Amino acid sequence: MKLGLQIACAVAFCLWLAGHQPPGLTDIQLPLGIVLSLGLLFFPLAAFVMVAESNATNLTDGVDGLAAGTGAIAFLGLGAVVAPTHPELMIFCTCFSGSCLGFLVHNRNKAKVFMGDTGSLAIGGALAAVGIYSGQLWALFVLSGLFFVESLSVIAQVSYYKATKNKEGVGKRLLKMAPLHHHLELSGWQETQVVAFFYLLSGTLAFLVI
Repeated sequence: MKLGLQIACAVAFCLWLAGHQPPGLTDIQLPLGIVLSLGLLFFPLAAFVMVAESNATNLTDGVDGLAAGTGAIAFLGLGAVVAPTHPELMIFCTCFSGSCLGFLVHNRNKAKVFMGDTGSLAIGGALAAVGIYSGQLWALFVLSGLFFVESLSVIAQVSYYKATKNKEGVGKRLLKMAPLHHHLELSGWQETQVVAFFYLLSGTLAFLVI
């Protein structure tokens, strides 16, 4: 049901985009000044990006302060990228980053308020919406590298478990637990160490994009 609602929201957003058609909407800015024009193929890609991004940030939420902090960094980086061509989106990203930091006051270890799906899905959806509208999907992909790896860790874990099932229906695990942040915890990392390391990774990705 959740996935169906995510797809419905993504389709609705794409329909809204098609009606407004901002200049250069279907052109994706790539490194070295390369511009990829997708035409109508842009809209299925946009819907996929929105669903994938919202699920990725949702999977990242699971350790105190992790989704809020990495989300704040990603929004700040994306805001810097879109500032020259879309100053209004830069303001939106800055405000969203600030709201994540404000929430982090209550969500840091030990958290007094949990984000849940309501917050984590919204963070991914908002990041995707800005990246899609501004044509900065490549920058969004780099900034979301951490979220992408978290998603891959879940996909890899589930796929490996299913592929190695024995006659009793029990499979092997690639990681101690998925997503990746839980694997690191079970490997001996403190929760605060995991969060600090992921903040550092997010900051590095933001620096590379800017």
